[in-house]
Amino acid sequence: MYPLFKRTFDITVALVLLVLLSPLLLPLAMLLRVTGEGEVFYRQRRVGLHNQHFHIVKFATMLKNSANMGLGTVTVRNDPRITPLGKFLRLSKLNEVPQLWNILRGDMSLVGPRPMLPKNSFDLYSPNIQARLYRIRPGLTGIGSVIFRDEEKIISRVVAEGQDSLQFYKEVVFPYKGELEMWYQEHAGLITDAKILFATAWTVVFHRSQLPRRLFPGLPPAPAELH
Repeated sequence: MYPLFKRTFDITVALVLLVLLSPLLLPLAMLLRVTGEGEVFYRQRRVGLHNQHFHIVKFATMLKNSANMGLGTVTVRNDPRITPLGKFLRLSKLNEVPQLWNILRGDMSLVGPRPMLPKNSFDLYSPNIQARLYRIRPGLTGIGSVIFRDEEKIISRVVAEGQDSLQFYKEVVFPYKGELEMWYQEHAGLITDAKILFATAWTVVFHRSQLPRRLFPGLPPAPAELH
C-alpha cells in the first residue's frame, strides 16, 4: 500500500512545487542563458529503477566540459569549474528543482537513493548492493544526501591532505553510502521519508546543524576518515 501512496504523494508534491516555484524558474533560466556558458539545463544518464537508465535534469552549474577537467566527476568546495550563479544554485539546492520533471515522469521519487552514474559511481557498489538498489526508485533526496551534505568539504580536505580523491571515494565514501542505502531500504516508510524531507529542508537553511543525524539514531556509524 505504501508504494502506491508514495507515488501519489510524489506526483502531488511535484506538481504543487512546480506551480509555486514557477515565478522563480523562468528568471533563473534567463540568468543561466546570459551567464556562464549560456547553458540552462544539464542532462546526464543515471541508473534508475530495475536498472533502467534515464537522463536526470538539473540547472547547469558547471562548465560544459567539467567532466574532463580537474577531478572529473568529483567536486570540491569552491571548485573553479562551478559558475558564479551555479555556486548559489548548488548551495540553495535550486539546481535540483528541474528533477521535479523526472519525478512526474516516474524516473525518480521525492525520497530514495540518489541516482548515480552507471560508470565510476554505481559500479563501485558491490553486486549485492546494486541488486537491492535496483528495487527502489531513486530520489530527489535521501539519507545519503542528508548525511553527506558536506561531501564537497570532505573531498576538499582529502585533496588538501594530498590524498587520492577517487581512491578515497572507492575505499571510504561509497562503502558507507552503501550502508546508508541498505539502512534506508530496511526502514523505508512514511515516517522515515517524512524525516528525510524535513532534514533536507532543515540543512538547506541550517547547513552546519547536527540535527539531521540525531533524527536517525540507528544509522550505521560513520568511518573515522569522515569525521
